[in-house]
Amino acid sequence: MNNAKNEKVNLLPKKKICFVVSSPKTVRAFLQNHIRALAIYYDVYLVANFENESPSIFNSLPLKEIKDIPIPREINLLNDVKALISLRSYFKEMKFDIVHTVTPKAGLLGGFASRLAGIKKRIHIFTGQVWHTKTGLFKRMLMLLDRFIVWNATDILVDGESQRQFLIKNSIVKDANSFVLGKGSISGVDTNRFVPNESVKSEVRDELGIQESEVVFMFLGRMNLDKGINELADSFNRLQKKHLNVRLLIVGRDEGNMIPVVKKKVENNDSIIFYGETPTPERLLQACDIFCLPSYREGFGTSVIEASLLEKPVICSDTYGLMETIIDNVTGLRHKVSSVESLFLQMETLVNNLKLREKLGKGGRKYVIDNFSSEMITQKWLEFHKKNL
Repeated sequence: MNNAKNEKVNLLPKKKICFVVSSPKTVRAFLQNHIRALAIYYDVYLVANFENESPSIFNSLPLKEIKDIPIPREINLLNDVKALISLRSYFKEMKFDIVHTVTPKAGLLGGFASRLAGIKKRIHIFTGQVWHTKTGLFKRMLMLLDRFIVWNATDILVDGESQRQFLIKNSIVKDANSFVLGKGSISGVDTNRFVPNESVKSEVRDELGIQESEVVFMFLGRMNLDKGINELADSFNRLQKKHLNVRLLIVGRDEGNMIPVVKKKVENNDSIIFYGETPTPERLLQACDIFCLPSYREGFGTSVIEASLLEKPVICSDTYGLMETIIDNVTGLRHKVSSVESLFLQMETLVNNLKLREKLGKGGRKYVIDNFSSEMITQKWLEFHKKNL
């Protein structure tokens, strides 16, 4: 009799979860491990804008279906309405048990469409607020759109507690309807991928023409004003006038046309390396001695915990989203947001103190392993969805 009951249970259809993102890049960067874990228990679907890529890039993921719906990243009323209609139609047809949106535009359109389609569980995760550095009417409009996302959702995740408190303070979310999974981070870091390796460090430095005696500061991320690139350039320019053995390695897409700005600010351009984007941050990060993220705003700062996992001491700003990524004087040093003087002093402190660099690096790796391993964060996501289903 018990066997018959078990067979009946096993024949029940799996519940269905649909992830909605604006860009496939979000899946590659953050969601792959979560999808693999959830697919063991549920049918997992993906909706994304595949305008510039083929859905076949995710053939290795255990997805039940991949749906191409052109969700525009920029605001465009006509295209937004088209996407909203397509999303509502798809959700109504598929009758998902959960629709989980990631990124602002996906949350705006996907959340509203899933509500219109009668989806009972609608989850959105906040990973940063573009409006934090804006002003005036445009800022108020963007804040209003975030409140609309919250209004449409039944559950709100935030990828860091300091970010959650910031959202509560600005009346975007409430304490009762928002959650942080574990210590934070949308996906954590692969502890088997980011492993300190002196031979790789020497190899990459040789490729880049960096001497063993040189102290290398590294920035990894999108190059724009909000990332504090101006302050980094000004601080480094001051530093390299006093310390001839310093280099600055900048890695990432120049989306704000910052390279000419940096070159103008730093008198000795030979001390800077502009690398561009990299698919292997775990290798390139090995080359540096100190990691810098002087950002004005940040959702969480995944690059910081990646660097810490490689035992790199971190210098980062005290903006709200970076509070969980380092422990001041244990894994890194903080500086005041947008302060060249504060950033310069922290950079000079670490140039002059090898023992402190080593101490912060060791502390950083332990902190990340204890709190932000990808396995740990994926388990939290799995537990959260199981609870909701």
